[in-house]
Amino acid sequence: MKPVPRYTEFHPRWYRCRVSTYWWVGHRRYLKFLLRELSSVFVAYFVGLTLWQVRALAQGPEAYERFQQTLRSPFMLALSGASLFFLMVHAVTWCNLAPLAMVVRVLGRRVPDWVIAGGNYAAWLVVSAVVG
Repeated sequence: MKPVPRYTEFHPRWYRCRVSTYWWVGHRRYLKFLLRELSSVFVAYFVGLTLWQVRALAQGPEAYERFQQTLRSPFMLALSGASLFFLMVHAVTWCNLAPLAMVVRVLGRRVPDWVIAGGNYAAWLVVSAVVG
């Protein structure tokens, strides 16, 4: 059994410079990462909202009207606006990360990143137009 070291008042300590709690705000790269991670909370909120809407539709016209009245409240409008912003951040960062996640080779040569990202953006626009 090892004896527990006894530290004295004059025991040497490692130098640790103080770092602010909000150090990441000054670094654009970390702020961007944090926003991307935070956007997943709003994606989960939107999924829950969609499931709530499907449930209201299944319960009939009165339940769906109550659901729509709830969505018209100022709080829900503000939350939906924030969700739209973060969903857009999530979608854009996902499209930009796709070329790093998958390497596509055609005839032994790697497809340029802009082609993969551009294809994702084009598919996003087509699906948005069809849904709209």
